[in-house]
Amino acid sequence: MNLDYLLDPAHWSLTTDGSIPQLILYHVFYVALAMLIGTVIALPIGLWIGHTGRGSFIAINAGNAGRSLPTLGLLMLMVTLLGLGLLPVLIALTVLVIPPVLTSAYAGIRAIDQRIVDAAKGVGMRPWQVLAKVELPMAVPVLMSGVRSATLQVVATATVAAAVGLSGLGRLLIDGLAVNDYSRVLAGAIVVAVLAVVLDLVLALAQRWVVSPGLSKR
Repeated sequence: MNLDYLLDPAHWSLTTDGSIPQLILYHVFYVALAMLIGTVIALPIGLWIGHTGRGSFIAINAGNAGRSLPTLGLLMLMVTLLGLGLLPVLIALTVLVIPPVLTSAYAGIRAIDQRIVDAAKGVGMRPWQVLAKVELPMAVPVLMSGVRSATLQVVATATVAAAVGLSGLGRLLIDGLAVNDYSRVLAGAIVVAVLAVVLDLVLALAQRWVVSPGLSKR
């Protein structure tokens, strides 16, 4: 393995254009923005479907649709329709986020023992109170698993941003292949993998603290 590019201090300078830290920041920006938009869209829909039981076929089929979606093909379609820029990339990545978040929100709600929900209704809770104070806190472990899965997918897929001229860790892969610099390609692959592991650990830590101690048995 040739790790010359990865181990070269010049490529880790914060002030150098195209350095690895700068590319990481761009990459994390794409991931964070796509996760935010996708979660804002998918979470309310998944919770509503799980709470009401209506439209469950949407949540059930969303996971399969997400796994079969050709992200690069969708990105090229968006570029054709909207031109180059950040928007086509965000649309492609956001579409990738929605299925796992929606499905996990639905599954988390539906997995709750109906007797608990009935008890909450029996003490006079309104439907929105049952959802916000009983169902949602109990669904967090399953929901967070969906968020973590979506994050890993987006971290890996955000490299396609380089294919339409944007920055990010995909630049190491695209530019390295263009000039047969496989040390640069290897560096990009390693950094993307490490970034995915780090973000997953951060989310695992966040999950530990947002899940009720009674559910996590802390």
